[in-house]
Amino acid sequence: MSDSGSAAPSRAALFTAFALVYLIWGSTYLVMKFAVASMPPLLMAGTRYALAGGLLYGFMRLRGEPRPTLRGWGHAVVIGVCLLGFGNGGTTFGVLYLPSGITALLVATVPMFLAVLGWLSGVSPRPNKWVALGLGAGMAGMYLLAAHPTPTPVKEPGHAGLGMAIVLMASLVWSIGSLYAKKHQPAPSPFASGGMQMLCGGLAMLVLGLVRGETSGFELAQVTTKSWIAYVYLVTFGSIVAFSAYIWLLRAVEPALAGTYAFVNPVVAVLLGWAFAGESLNPQMLGGAALIVVAVVLVVLGGRVKKPLIAVEVRSISG
Repeated sequence: MSDSGSAAPSRAALFTAFALVYLIWGSTYLVMKFAVASMPPLLMAGTRYALAGGLLYGFMRLRGEPRPTLRGWGHAVVIGVCLLGFGNGGTTFGVLYLPSGITALLVATVPMFLAVLGWLSGVSPRPNKWVALGLGAGMAGMYLLAAHPTPTPVKEPGHAGLGMAIVLMASLVWSIGSLYAKKHQPAPSPFASGGMQMLCGGLAMLVLGLVRGETSGFELAQVTTKSWIAYVYLVTFGSIVAFSAYIWLLRAVEPALAGTYAFVNPVVAVLLGWAFAGESLNPQMLGGAALIVVAVVLVVLGGRVKKPLIAVEVRSISG
């Protein structure tokens, strides 16, 4: 995939990019659960993004990307802290208290937050009837999830309400950061910008992890092979490969079309959690999942307009 969005992309390139975003980002919820099973959550997420961001930014500089300005680094700090420090950091905490499938479904509320916040901030138009219907369906779906939790084992049981609150707050802050990013890009290249954001967000999570005392009593020897494999997958595929595919898609297609990952990822996450982590499903959860997926479809597709094209950038807080 090229850094430039001037040439029309081939169908093969589009199919590959969508497949990477749909499948990899959908899998990261379960993989994060495996990683934090024996790793401190913030130190895991922080080193993951700092390493991935440093590699991506360094690669772009070697390709001749000009050095970003101090103002550009300032934008990267704000976006990185919102999207990754709070957004992904909160999601990483969420899988301590919640099944990975429920976490993914709650993260699917990001397009709904964007629709409301975008309207209030003047970035996007007032939600139409389809978007409003989607917001209502999403609220009903979240109620079903909160009122009928599954007995799936988690690392920190008995705190499902706290986990849901953390993930929803993470989704809200991620949405705020996404709106800020629409008019404040750190660098001309989306790949250099992505590397800067991951680097800044990762370092922020590392600082929070140190302040939180996550190094106390932690030794690398206690990390299991399963967690190490999950960590490597998150750095390479979840952060570098899928994130690069997504930011390429944002230049190749309408943002609303790229944002369709939001109603595919939860389905992938729920199925993987059920198949590989023994996460149970009940009728209420399936009903809540269906409502949230329908809600995101209505919000994302119902918010698309042709003249003029007004679309809100949607990113994943999983990857």
